[in-house]
Amino acid sequence: MILTGPEIERQVRLGGIFVDPYDPDQVRPNSYDFRLGNLLCGYEADLLDARVENRTWRREIPEEGVVLERGKIYLGHSVETIGSEQFVPIIRARSSVARLGLFIHVTADLIDIGYIGQWTLQLHAVQPVRVYPGMLIGQVTFWKVRGAIRLYDGKYQAGRGPQASKSYADFQRADASAVTGLGAARG
Repeated sequence: MILTGPEIERQVRLGGIFVDPYDPDQVRPNSYDFRLGNLLCGYEADLLDARVENRTWRREIPEEGVVLERGKIYLGHSVETIGSEQFVPIIRARSSVARLGLFIHVTADLIDIGYIGQWTLQLHAVQPVRVYPGMLIGQVTFWKVRGAIRLYDGKYQAGRGPQASKSYADFQRADASAVTGLGAARG
């Protein structure tokens, strides 16, 4: 069940949803708008390897904006630190941004319950588009859960700024489990 705007406001007041900085003008009928932070990150290589830590570049987005080129993935971040230990956030582009052909979270729109931090945004432009720091770029909806809650405690917890992929850590953990025999015990 999705929370309405008034319920999002109530949960922020009660502490069920964390948003910092919080602006009541960013509350919508059933979502909360969030802004693009001032840092952008990208990968140096054209070929990325999930098993290794890929080299990245990092730049500040100037006030006059930056043009995102088509065919590349850029990592941005939300200005706001957002999360909840009671509700599941799902993020997507604001419709105004989507109408420019900008995807802000191509395939990973579900934020784990218990993650609280700035969100890394996977920016992908269908055609070149200029973006600006602080622009309203996305919206988050909050969903009630059913069942026991196990809070997120993963490698991206409390992220600040854009976070590059840490998929290599999954391989390191799997390799360590295989060496100790734990991998076989789990099936």
